[in-house]
Amino acid sequence: MEKEKTISSKYIQQHLANERTYLAWVRTAIAIIGIGFLITNLHFSFMDKASPEANTLTIVIGVFSIICGFSLILFSTFDYRKKTKQIDEQTFRPSRHIVTWVSALLVVIILIFSLYFFLIF
Repeated sequence: MEKEKTISSKYIQQHLANERTYLAWVRTAIAIIGIGFLITNLHFSFMDKASPEANTLTIVIGVFSIICGFSLILFSTFDYRKKTKQIDEQTFRPSRHIVTWVSALLVVIILIFSLYFFLIF
């Protein structure tokens, strides 16, 4: 018995590339979350005498990193599913929104980190 070919089997390379892209976004999200935990943990482990503003900013960094990472996972999952459908229907259009969104979030995180380092030194 021969198995019937699916629509997706015509575009195997595109689907595999889409999966690799999705996994790269997930790794990026995990790294963003990890950086937030790292900064928070290092701050409260080694900066016992830090100012209350620095302590508050550290908590903001941790929470913001978790929210950004979680949002990135949700958005990249939605984008992956959308691209899978577009590949099968041959209506694929590259999304620029996720790149712009992640870049803006990273700029905000860098600005918050800069403010944090300004406060502790």
